[in-house]
Amino acid sequence: MNEPRADNILQVGLGFWASKTLLSAIELQLFTELAKQPRTLSELSSHLGLHPRSAHDFLDALLSLQFLERRDGTYYNTPSTDLFLDNRKPSYIGGMLEMANHRLYPFWGNLTAALRTGQPQNETSYGEPNLFTALYADPERLRRFLKAMTGLSHGANMAIARQFPWKEYTSAVDVGTAQGDLITQVALANPHITGTGMDLPEVGPIFDDYIADNGLSGRVSFHPASFFDAPIPPADVVLMGHILHDWDLDTKKMLIRKAYEALPSGGALIVYEAIIDDDRSKNTFGLLMSLNMLIETPGGFDYTAADCIGWMHEAGFHSTRVEHLVGPDSMVIGIK
Repeated sequence: MNEPRADNILQVGLGFWASKTLLSAIELQLFTELAKQPRTLSELSSHLGLHPRSAHDFLDALLSLQFLERRDGTYYNTPSTDLFLDNRKPSYIGGMLEMANHRLYPFWGNLTAALRTGQPQNETSYGEPNLFTALYADPERLRRFLKAMTGLSHGANMAIARQFPWKEYTSAVDVGTAQGDLITQVALANPHITGTGMDLPEVGPIFDDYIADNGLSGRVSFHPASFFDAPIPPADVVLMGHILHDWDLDTKKMLIRKAYEALPSGGALIVYEAIIDDDRSKNTFGLLMSLNMLIETPGGFDYTAADCIGWMHEAGFHSTRVEHLVGPDSMVIGIK
């Protein structure tokens, strides 16, 4: 039997210290600055406007957290922060963390209230419009948000483009496509596939720009519609990435039924996100993401592969399987 230890209790209980240190570094654009050139303590303090009382501890805390390197008194990005946290690079994932800093960090302070009431703790709890209403009313803010979603999903999108047997199919529709990275990666890796991205009309110009930037304008098109009100366009494969967890159980089942109706016999539905392991004990990110859905939505929640398979069978899918993608993400595949 292991001896009781307080280490993990303290590390997790005070984990917000490290989290906010990283989020502030992103807000200050520290990693973007270091991607331009390595800098000393005094140079960084000057460029970022850091007070001398805090600057040294701040930078060395990031060093100890393995987000920076230091050689001969000069600070450098690590390979990971240089790739993923330089906001000039297409691989930048900091947009999601920027949102975490400005929105989720304060909202998560009300988790206890959410656990007791089952109610969201975001803007709606103050009588303000929800995130998506505000986003879709501001084209530039929407563009930044969709870019952030691409950064979060890009690795899994590339894995789906490689792992799924696309040679057996000729067309795909990405439901709730956002910027369009999922259907883009599928089309780039599988030149025979024609694709459609389905999302609200406001997303169209952002989607079209992304498709054009990737040289796919002749093969991938945008379908402006709400998946609540309109049928899903027919295709051999229906994709739903980071979509189902936003909604309550009845809506999840409705979307799966719509996907079934859009598919031909032998067609496939691919659902992916941070699928919780069936034992509900290992995929910590997936479980915490479900708590984030509690904070952000009236009825959304994350789920296990077994849950999703059950909903797929209920809709009529005769064959299902689960495949890991990258990190916490997996896909559940249903065949009609």
